[in-house]
Amino acid sequence: RLSTLNHHIDRGMYPLGSCTMKYNPKINEITAALPGFAQLHPLQTEESSQGALELIYNLCELLEEIAGMNRVSVAPVAGAQSEFAALLMVKAYFAKKGERSRDEVIIPDAAHGTNPASAALAGYSVITIPSGKDGLVDVEGLRKRLGAKTACFMLTNPNTLGLFETNIREIADAVHEAGGLLYMDGANLNPLLGISRPGDMGFDLCHFNLHKTFSTPHGGGGPGSGAVGCKAALEEYLPGPRVERIERKGKPYFRFAKKPNSVGRLHQFYGNFGMFVRAYTYILSQGAEGLRDIGETAILNANYLMKHLQDHYDLLYPGPCQHEFVLSAQKQKKATGVRASDISKRLLDYGIHAPTTYFPLLVPEALMIEPTETETLETLDRFIEVMKTIARESEENPDMVKSAPHTTPIGRVDEAKAARELVVTWPE
Repeated sequence: RLSTLNHHIDRGMYPLGSCTMKYNPKINEITAALPGFAQLHPLQTEESSQGALELIYNLCELLEEIAGMNRVSVAPVAGAQSEFAALLMVKAYFAKKGERSRDEVIIPDAAHGTNPASAALAGYSVITIPSGKDGLVDVEGLRKRLGAKTACFMLTNPNTLGLFETNIREIADAVHEAGGLLYMDGANLNPLLGISRPGDMGFDLCHFNLHKTFSTPHGGGGPGSGAVGCKAALEEYLPGPRVERIERKGKPYFRFAKKPNSVGRLHQFYGNFGMFVRAYTYILSQGAEGLRDIGETAILNANYLMKHLQDHYDLLYPGPCQHEFVLSAQKQKKATGVRASDISKRLLDYGIHAPTTYFPLLVPEALMIEPTETETLETLDRFIEVMKTIARESEENPDMVKSAPHTTPIGRVDEAKAARELVVTWPE
């Protein structure tokens, strides 16, 4: 009974923009629960772990093909840790070249918040550049900040506004001409599947969120998985341990490989293996055509929602969008004082999870919506009608919206108090 009081992706739409909360196929859970995988101990010998090692090796090869990268490591256990690993690789790369003075990382203002945090943690100075009026990277503004101190330009593509960076080749050329590296935050890889590859765009490194694009469970604090891929020039620095394939007694044999110039381990053992099994199952079950269909359907669903809602809320960046788009509740706030957070809470009364709210920061009263490819047309149409209804309620009965939710077990809470005085135990 308690489980049904919470919201989860099997019971209703979960349109969290930037998070890609998609349905997790149950076949993934079946394969991850196979005794040979679920009961495998990390201290077992290589000889007794050949199936698991082969799976890791094959998964890396599939990710390499999907992203157009030469090599992939699945050691990182989160997207943010992959960012950090990639920046350590960048640092090692320039140290070997004798260019330690490259200590700046450039990041657009529409980036995920983990990007500047990862760069700072890796010891870099963070340079933020504003987006253009179209929501894309201002290429000329970028050129002005590139120079002899530039180590890397971190870019999410599609960006956090859900827009594809149409000048990506020009951006890549500019970064490389300055001697820097181009890194792609792969959190928004979902709409690129089978359509476009980061490596073909000119990126030197990228990461994958297996818990977003490849349907492994997401939410509740983990576990996630964030693989990192790179071009050949950076392969020696990938975090480990990595799996390599050799021949032994005329048969394939898989073993952990320790590379001398690797940035090393990021944690104990070998990553979140259960997520590897789920992602591998998902990719094999979809195939090349299925992956492309995922990307195309995610784009179609997002543009369908955006087109139907753009007259009822403000749309500062009209697109066309990729997998997600950002509405603004400025119109409602100015007219009746209803804010984006009120609209999000009112959605709960209709059995729909709130979208990402107040992010990205460059959109006031932001409502960031991502339907993913797994929602049906009926679900999308219902979401449209509910959002239109809330827009009408905001005009006709704003107090009801401002006091929502009304049907959940717990209504409005003091959010500041909840954040400052967090209680995570049930009272006796």
